[in-house]
Amino acid sequence: MRARRGSPGHPATVGAGRADGADRSRPTDASAPATVESVDMGGDDGSQTSARRQVPRTDDMLADPRLADACAKLGRSLVKQTVADVQEQVRAGTLAPADAIGEAARSLPDTAASLRPVLNATGVLVHTNLGRAPLSTAAVTALVAVSGTTDVELDLGTGRRGRRGKGAVDALCEAVPAAQSAHIVNNGAAAVVLAATALAQGKEIIVARGELVEIGDGFRIPDLLVSTGARLREVGTTNRVTFEDYAAAVGPETAFVMKVHPSNFVVRGFTSSVDVARLAALPVPTIADLGSGLLDPHPAIPDEPDAQSTLAAGAALVTSSGDKLLGGPQAGLILGRLELVERLRRHPLARALRVDKLTLAALEATVRGPRPPVLRTLEVHVSELRDRARRLALRLQGDGIAAQAVESLARIGGGGAPEATLASAAVSLPADFAAALRTGNQAVLGRIERDRCLLDLRALDPGQDEALYLAVTAATATLAATMAAVEGDASVTRIETCTS
Repeated sequence: MRARRGSPGHPATVGAGRADGADRSRPTDASAPATVESVDMGGDDGSQTSARRQVPRTDDMLADPRLADACAKLGRSLVKQTVADVQEQVRAGTLAPADAIGEAARSLPDTAASLRPVLNATGVLVHTNLGRAPLSTAAVTALVAVSGTTDVELDLGTGRRGRRGKGAVDALCEAVPAAQSAHIVNNGAAAVVLAATALAQGKEIIVARGELVEIGDGFRIPDLLVSTGARLREVGTTNRVTFEDYAAAVGPETAFVMKVHPSNFVVRGFTSSVDVARLAALPVPTIADLGSGLLDPHPAIPDEPDAQSTLAAGAALVTSSGDKLLGGPQAGLILGRLELVERLRRHPLARALRVDKLTLAALEATVRGPRPPVLRTLEVHVSELRDRARRLALRLQGDGIAAQAVESLARIGGGGAPEATLASAAVSLPADFAAALRTGNQAVLGRIERDRCLLDLRALDPGQDEALYLAVTAATATLAATMAAVEGDASVTRIETCTS
């Protein structure tokens, strides 16, 4: 038997009849609990049938100017699905029919895509699950500007076919003077795969055992390399490798030496490795996979390798990602010797790995434009973060929310500088805020630490503080409503168990 709470303004009734005259009662034994029914919002007689009759028609709702405009912007099918969801709420008696159109308009997404903006309050600057580096305003502007037809592969001066991505390539070479040329593919792993396929198919790649790393989602560098048709020649041990190990392994079948930066782990203790400058003395090229995408050294993370220094030390090629510490779109960057870059660029696989006009525009604007957000978050002074955290906490306390400004430690993330920590500041909230913030209209991702939800401010732009404040206040309302519903369910349970 079910027990349901009365709707607002209507007391719960026992054994309420149906409007069609049918008798809902049935024989019961003495131990069965009494049935508790409620009067639905649909009419004075409390009938569900009347409530269903008041559900607004789909065509009538879609004809409303607010939803008609949304159909033009988002597409009819998406708006129609939202309308159907709202109609279900009316049928269930949780939404008044008069409020249906307003609720549908409020429930519509901002875009026709399912991806949602998320405020990154984790304290991880390059969060892979959140799309890594946020784009700069310059990159977004450039991306939108070329979203129509553009001269991506056309020389407007001659009217002939032009080199695809020339502007982005030129920008990279200007930013990294040690690079004679550059090529751009669709991600960092693709850059490694293209290099191995073009230069080492059927040959050997020498790599240290301690550098056979696993990257995100279970993908492993050795598996990627072997998939190209190359053979791996492992040298050294897990914790130690010497120049002599490399030199002894070089032979007629050697295509190149692969130097992989262990960007997501650190081995300490009795260890040794060989730097690029030493490997450059070998009679075969050295290719360095840097991962993080730094083009030149950064004082905040002095141990993180960069493209300029690595090429200047003697690497023939470097590969890295565009959407990590470079702060651009997802892309794989290949920089280095002209003849090697050209071999990669002209290989048939390069066609399958090429990037589109949007990536090229955003990448060029990132390299040529102002410092991207990820570098600004890396460089902001902790005193500024503390001031912001205090202001937010005081404002939330004024709303009766148990918020505190606390010290925090942020990290680079995204497979870069695994041991580097950055002094930061956060707003500390009760732990149950984490889920409410994550699922709110403006999604916020924080982290749980010592049974508190911390909203670290280092990865957030100061202009996002207002949105963060509004998201916390909305989460407060959600938690209060949830608590009220839980208490209400408890009272219904007591009705069921106390009847006889």
